[in-house]
Parts: sequence; structure tokens; C-alpha cells
Amino acid sequence: MATSCFPSSSFLVYFIFSLLSIHSCKGHPNNAALFIFGDSLFDAGNNNYINTSFKANFVPYGQSFFKFPTGRFSDGRLIPDFIAKYANLPLILPYLHPMNKDYVHGVNFASAGAGALAETHEGLVIDLKTQLSYFNKVTKVVEGTRHPAEAKALLSKAVYFFSIGSNDYIAPFTTNSTLFQSHSPQQYVQLVIGNLTTVIKGIHKNGGRKFAFLGVGDIGCVPLVKAVLLQGKDECSENITQLVTLHNKHVYKALQHLEKELEGFVYSYADLYTSANQISKNPSKYGLKEGKAACCGSGPFRGYFSCGGRDGQEYELCSNPNEYLFYDSAHLTQKASQLVAEWVWNGSSDSIKPYNLKALFNV
Repeated sequence: MATSCFPSSSFLVYFIFSLLSIHSCKGHPNNAALFIFGDSLFDAGNNNYINTSFKANFVPYGQSFFKFPTGRFSDGRLIPDFIAKYANLPLILPYLHPMNKDYVHGVNFASAGAGALAETHEGLVIDLKTQLSYFNKVTKVVEGTRHPAEAKALLSKAVYFFSIGSNDYIAPFTTNSTLFQSHSPQQYVQLVIGNLTTVIKGIHKNGGRKFAFLGVGDIGCVPLVKAVLLQGKDECSENITQLVTLHNKHVYKALQHLEKELEGFVYSYADLYTSANQISKNPSKYGLKEGKAACCGSGPFRGYFSCGGRDGQEYELCSNPNEYLFYDSAHLTQKASQLVAEWVWNGSSDSIKPYNLKALFNV
């Protein structure tokens, strides 16, 4: 498996690309930064810098936009990359990027494979509480390099964007999870939400006020689950779907409670489960041709996690990722990420409550 960091030439190209993005950016009129937390849907390359097998720093990842792998589990940009564009911000660099020293536009803490629970892929990822500890360090840098009023304004106007939970609900069925086995589904979901709530409160304590959350998607139906857990059946995992449904229901209740509990707390919650399900069942409505099989991989639905020849495995690659919902066995194509980002940015109140991200940036 190609898991070494991407070649230095690619690193330099990515760094130059990022600098050009920063210098060409006019900045959001409200000077609102974007701080990103979560998993592989949002990881822009943090896992390149840790010892883990959860990496996408090899071809064909990145082929459609960057033209080389950056560590994103996609053929191109991710949801937060598009949100940054819509907010007139540059690409938000990974926290562990060695050149990431100035956080005026925000920073990306997300880590592929991460969950809200420290036990999820423990030792291989940057779990959510560790991401909070990184944010605490960033807060100190911001406060130490700016006038107190300026630092406070940067942190309070910023949007804190989350995608977390998917790995907490898939991992128990792909690994031996004693934590999951010793709790009821309801109890387990409450553990996940409890950890997320703790992190939200930690950010709020350091001045954060505006929070955005991507609900857990229809992960019981992704190619990986169909190929591996369901042995090639065109079905969805009822056990995973039950957990996701509970999670999304209780996360939204938790946010409503935090709105009353925390001073100045405002939020956006996007129902990704329903949105992704609609795209998967009717891809042509959204300009796609394939909503079930992955573009890159092998086995049923190309659901084996073999994209790029991982672990020396053979793999297939589609000719046009823009026609697919999934790029590999569990991750979206750039086209699908753009569809989700546009929906999260401009969506109506029936699926994004109480604010979409465009409104949240301007609150």
C-alpha cells in the first residue's frame, strides 16, 4: 500500500497552490474564518502526517482538480473546500501542514477514520477530543499574536464546521469493539453525542459561537457495507441504519438544548442522511449516472477498499468520476461533494435548520 507522504514536488505544488489561493482571496466581508473538525469527508491531508493506514496520498486520488494526491479521499475537492470558496476564503490548510502558521482564515483539524469516541480506530487517527486540543493551541496562538478585541472577534465570527460520527457507527461492525458490545444502541449513541457535546462546549469556552453540523449520512448503504458486510447484496445494513437514525435524531435535540444553555450559540444542522439517500436513489436528477457503485475500487459495487492498489490489490477506475456519487468504497466524488456543499450553503429550512451556511456566516 502506498502510504508514504506524497512526493516533495507534489508537496511544493500544493503549498504554492495554497499560497496563491490565500493571496488571491479577497476575504469574507465579515472576516469570518472557517474551522473544520471531523473525519474523511473533511480531512484535507492531516493523516499524511501521522502513522496510519487511513491515507489517500497516492494516485488516483486528487486526479480531477489538484492533478496529484493531497490526502483527500476524493478525486478532487471536499465539501469544506467548496464552502470556503463560497465564503470567499482560500483553501483551508490541514492543521498538521508544516507551513500552517497563520490561522486568520481558519484551519482544518479533520482526520480520516476519526470518530467522536477515542476508541474508534484508536491509535490510527486524530480523534475529536484531540482535534479540540489542537484548536485550544490555535486559540492561544491567535490570542498571543493579535489585539484581544481582534482575537475575540476572529473566534466569535468564525464558523465551526463538523462532520463526525460515521466511523463510530461503521467501526463496531468491521472491528472488535468491546465498547459497542457492552452498551445498548441507545447508550452507545449517547456516548458519541456526549463526546461531541463536550467538544462543542470546549470551543464555545474559547469564544466560538457559530456551529455547523453535517448529519451522519446513509452509511449503511455505501459500497463498502454492501460489498463487505452484506456480501454483495444490493441492500442496506439495518443495524447501521438504526444507529445513524438514532444519532441524527438525538444530535438535533442536543443542539436545540445547547442553544438554550450556551450564550450566543447559533447553529446549522444539515440532514445529510435524507439528502444522500435521495441522490443515491435518483442520481440522474442531480446530474449523475451512478448512485450505488464506486468509481474506484474492486469487487461488488467496487466496494472493496482497494482504490489505488491499496495493499497491492488490483482495482478498477471509472473513466468519468463526475458521473458517480461515490469515488471509492465510502467517500464522495468531487462532483457529489459540490452538490452537498451547494445544498448546505443555500439549502432551505426544510432540510437545513435553522440556518443554512450562507446565513450562518452572516449572523
